[in-house]
Amino acid sequence: MDNPQVQGVVSQFLEHYYTTLDTDRSRLGPLYRENSTLTFSGGKEPGTPQTGTTEIVKKLVELPFQKLEHNLKELRIDVQLSPNNGILILVTGDLKVDGGDYPLPFSQIFQLFQDPAGQWFLFNDIFRLLI
Repeated sequence: MDNPQVQGVVSQFLEHYYTTLDTDRSRLGPLYRENSTLTFSGGKEPGTPQTGTTEIVKKLVELPFQKLEHNLKELRIDVQLSPNNGILILVTGDLKVDGGDYPLPFSQIFQLFQDPAGQWFLFNDIFRLLI
């Protein structure tokens, strides 16, 4: 993506999202809206979509691991513009779970939109551990 403004939004968003996810998942609520959807999958089975801020944060807080570590410098990121001035982001990388010795591969898709006040929010969030 050659657009510096979009690159700035994506960089700031990803740094904030993964830092917050790794330190205090309960604080991710402001990134979602009531029409947002998260699908989280930890293997071959499809995940169950969670819709709305309350359901999404509940799902994130209740994940079966205590500690996550994302190496932000090692993430691979692809970005496209989507309709209605949205941004579609594909992230692939590795994360450590509960201090494990071996990182686990994951992929995550984010679709960002702006609300009427101009704030970026997560409309769609699809996460899959690649195990």
